[in-house]
Amino acid sequence: MAGEKKAYPLRISAAVLEAMQRWSDDELRSVNAQIEYVLREALRKSGRLKREKAPPTADDENH
Repeated sequence: MAGEKKAYPLRISAAVLEAMQRWSDDELRSVNAQIEYVLREALRKSGRLKREKAPPTADDENH
């Protein structure tokens, strides 16, 4: 269930959306993925969300 995605309509000011678009472009993410990333990081830093275990990378296999 942790990987389940749910749709949620979001009302956001044009200025904030434009800033998120620039940021997401810089990080090669979609705006949706960038918003989710920012929210997840804020929740994790505030102790409201446990850090998710990252999937193994190619570097992990070499060590």
